[in-house]
Parts: sequence; C-alpha cells; structure tokens
Amino acid sequence: MRKLVLLSAISMIAISAGTNAEAEELAVVGSWSGLPLHKQYEAPFWNEKLPELSGGDLTSALTTHDQMGIAGGDVFRLLSQGVFDVGMTVADYAVSDSVALEGLDVPLIATDAATAQKAVEAARPMVDDIYKDVFNAKVLGIAPYPPQVVFCNAEITSLDDLQGKKVRASGRMTAKFLEALGAEGVNVGFGEVPGALQRGVVDCAITGAGSGYNAGWWEVSTHLMPLPLGGWDPVVTAINLDKWNSLSDDQKAALEKGVKENLEAPAWESAQNALENDVACLTGTGECPYGEARGLVLVEASEADQAKAKDVLITEVLPDWAERAGGDWAKRWSDSVGKVTGVNLETN
Repeated sequence: MRKLVLLSAISMIAISAGTNAEAEELAVVGSWSGLPLHKQYEAPFWNEKLPELSGGDLTSALTTHDQMGIAGGDVFRLLSQGVFDVGMTVADYAVSDSVALEGLDVPLIATDAATAQKAVEAARPMVDDIYKDVFNAKVLGIAPYPPQVVFCNAEITSLDDLQGKKVRASGRMTAKFLEALGAEGVNVGFGEVPGALQRGVVDCAITGAGSGYNAGWWEVSTHLMPLPLGGWDPVVTAINLDKWNSLSDDQKAALEKGVKENLEAPAWESAQNALENDVACLTGTGECPYGEARGLVLVEASEADQAKAKDVLITEVLPDWAERAGGDWAKRWSDSVGKVTGVNLETN
C-alpha cells in the first residue's frame, strides 16, 4: 500500500509537470510540510516567486517528502535517479550515503545564526562535491532549521544530567557526541518522538526549538536546554544534475539566483530571532508571537557545560568523524569550516 501511494504521488507530479507546454515545470519535493521553513520560504518561492522571477519560463509542481510518504533519507537517492527534479531535506538524513556530509552540521561549533551561516558557506565547496558525486545533483542553496536543542521529559540542571539518559539524536555526529557525554544516542523518527517521550522510550530528544513547538513536544516534555547540541540541521536544496544540464542559461540563472535570494537568504536572516521567539514560546520567559506560550523549565547551559561540550567535540567527536570519512575531508574541513569557527582539527 505504501508503495502504491508513493507511486501515485510521483505520477501526479509527473502529470502536473507536463501540463504547461510553454513553461519548464519542475517536479519539486520539499522538506517537512508542517514546519516554518517550508510554510514561510519553500512554498512561497516555488509556488509564487519562481514563475515571477523567470517571467513564466519556470514553474513547479510542489509536494513534500512527508506528504508523499517517503523517508527523509530517501529524498536525495530518489533525486539522483531522476524520480523528481528538485529535492529539499535535512542533510543529516543523507549521511548514511556519505560520511563526509556529516561535516556540514557539527554540534556546538556555532551558537548563533551568523556563525552558523559562515560555517555553512565555508563548507559549501565540500557539499557541492558530495552532491555531484554521490547524488548526481547540483546544490542550489542551504537554509537552516533553528538550532537543534534539548527537550527532556525528566529533570535536568546541567549537561552532566544527560549522562545515562536515552536521547533521540538529530544526526549521526550528534549521536556520537551524546555517547561521548555518557548518554545513549537513540534513532527515533521526528514524528515518533512525542510517543517515545511519553512512553519513556527516550528521556530526552533533540530537534529545533520551533519544530518542537509546532509539533507539540511541550506536551510530553518538562525541561528545555537551548544549547545547540544537534547543530543547525541545514536543509539542502538540490536539483538533479541531468535536469540542471537540460535547462537554458537564463533558466539556470533565474533558478540559482531565486533560491539564494528568496529562500536561502531570508531563512538565514530570520534564524536568530526565530530561536529567541521559539524559546520564549516554549518556556513562557517572554512574549510568544506564534500563539500560546508554554511552561517548560528553561535550563541555561553554564560556562562549564559549554567548555566540557567543546572539549568532547574537539578531542573525541571530530577525530572519530575524520577517521570514518577518510581521504582529505578532515583537512578540507579544517581549512574551511574550522578556520571560520576557530576549531582546530588536527590532520595527518
């Protein structure tokens, strides 16, 4: 049944993409349909802005991976096969296909949006190479979710209190980081987290503060630690390389410039304020612009927490990634991301 639904959804995109003979209509699969990145930036760009910017030369048939019933980790695999033209999802969902891709979203190297953006821009040449070689795709843009913070259905007062707890990780490197802190990293799908927290399958879970607010995690959590243990979960927008090569120069320019200026840039501009608003909405410590404020206990990370976390990152997590990634990825990361974030990854 799931396969039938998937094939039906893909067929509908294909049929829609062929209905306008005058325009090049792209079959587009967006990120999570219920989250602000899609609602505020992806959908308006693909549905409204792209046709306007291209003078009607480019349009799109837009859906999302959750609406299609496909896993986030399958988006770029299907994109590589040309099942659709453009795919958008969290890069961490694709790291099983490329260990090197974990280097795009490293926990704690950026505690503010400006630094996170610099880190992503520094990593961009590496990401471009990975998507070209692994997914037969060209990267059009990279936009952030809010920083991935810690929700707990248990009392915590510091980072040390995560020791011995089962924590849903937002990516492979985050899971390694949690294990180095003495916690158990658990793989649970985003949509399954509320039930897992409620039943005690996990004690804590990591996701974006805004994502947790919108998904109702406050109903099954008691404490919030807004330390970005899961990085910023960058969402990559990429186009199948064969489709890209088939476009005219004008279409390529309109698409690339459009994504950069109307999807990527505004998402980054709002990222820092979004975090502050999200924390206020979850904890009631300030005005909530989205709706009703909730009452999670706010646990601020101490200087000792931050120092410990960074030490674990530099001495254990990053060297482990460098060994698993192999090749010259560690050197490329150190010469780019490491340089703009002040993190020195020793390479042989």
